[in-house]
Amino acid sequence: MNDVANGDSGQAVAAAEAAAAAFKKVREGIGRVIFGQESVVEQTLVTLLAGGHGLLIGVPGLAKTKLVETLATVLGLDWKRIQFTPDLMPADIIGSEVLEEADGGKRDFRFIQGPVFTQLLMADEINRASPRTQSALLQAMQERQVTVAGQRYDLPKPFHVLATQNPLEQEGTYPLPEAQLDRFLLQIDVGYPDLDAERKMLLATTFGDEVSAAPVMSAVDLMNAQTIVRRLPVGEKVVEAILRLVRAARPGEEGDKDIRSFIAWGPGPRASQAFMLAARARALVDGRLAPSTDDVVALAHPILRHRMALNFTARAEGQTLDGVIDRICRSHL
Repeated sequence: MNDVANGDSGQAVAAAEAAAAAFKKVREGIGRVIFGQESVVEQTLVTLLAGGHGLLIGVPGLAKTKLVETLATVLGLDWKRIQFTPDLMPADIIGSEVLEEADGGKRDFRFIQGPVFTQLLMADEINRASPRTQSALLQAMQERQVTVAGQRYDLPKPFHVLATQNPLEQEGTYPLPEAQLDRFLLQIDVGYPDLDAERKMLLATTFGDEVSAAPVMSAVDLMNAQTIVRRLPVGEKVVEAILRLVRAARPGEEGDKDIRSFIAWGPGPRASQAFMLAARARALVDGRLAPSTDDVVALAHPILRHRMALNFTARAEGQTLDGVIDRICRSHL
């Protein structure tokens, strides 16, 4: 997969087609291990291809850890997993300095890297850690670096975080603040598999040896594909659709008055940026070289649901966030 930094349009198209073909093989490789969950797999791939981080929300036992492990193998990435607990400290994530004594008696500090120094990090049950520990990870997500004792340490490239959250057990948890939720490109809701997928899973995982994933791409291939995504053309209709959708989800002057009356706070400009990148990435994952308004509609829920909230009036009237987003899409796209 070639970088197209200085290539002409023909080379750019060829590189984009090669990337699309590679991601078709990636999806096939994931499908041999993860049964069903096509939308979850697609949204996760879109997150990584767009260069962002994802928040996976689902009850236990839905193969979220297996999905991350499979993604790391297929994409050729190093990966680590952190189980977030109330007693987890920032140093347990980013690392710490230790005092060592050399043979000559000289003492010096040496930095020991934490698990954040990896290419794909799974932050399991991120809402179980304290806000201080959450902030340490989210700062690394935003800046792609950590600072210990005044010394900056760059994280590996690429660097992505896939965090999980259990929507049921809220006792003893620390919900992520809105400003920190905004750091996640997509919120990916992981539901139960359908009947056929669950039947295939039962037969594949309880008879003989389980099928294991195989590498399809490398980290360099992924970074080249991320560069290609940022160069895919975006039509004016898609840009206008993104702006209409994001601005209509704010409790301001634009959009449907009835819908705005339900919104407590809405998405900022980072949501528009997420739409631009994720729409391109979704097109490439689907084998297309330019996004359409259908991509904007498909991404509305995973991009907006964690960047807006309903007010008391909406909740009292039985409105749901997904229902309000659907109404915004119908009114403005």
